[in-house]
Amino acid sequence: MTRLEQAPTYTIMTASITLTEAAASRIRDILAKEPGKSALRIAVNGGGCSGFQYDFQLTEAAAGDDLVIERGGIRAVVDPVSQEFLKGAEIDFVDDLMGQSFRIRNPNATSSCGCGTSFSI
Repeated sequence: MTRLEQAPTYTIMTASITLTEAAASRIRDILAKEPGKSALRIAVNGGGCSGFQYDFQLTEAAAGDDLVIERGGIRAVVDPVSQEFLKGAEIDFVDDLMGQSFRIRNPNATSSCGCGTSFSI
């Protein structure tokens, strides 16, 4: 294999951004129903009622510069720009009276909307 044909290498970390067991379990359930998808991509985009919003998408593979967060063989990936907004965050999955959703406990957020999908810094 030439240098250009080599598979990309990934950075696998769990210290800066963590994935709870509940989140990993829910990702496992979702991926089981989505052939060809291998991870949950978590991104931070501009917008939402507080300035930034979380975006969750299924992806086929991590990009070479993604942070790969792994728990029990389940992966979530975060692009380099979003990593800066998510340092120290915990990705969780909750099932409560408000419904089921991924929730991010982000120590960088100074405020967030009521539903927890947007935040400000």
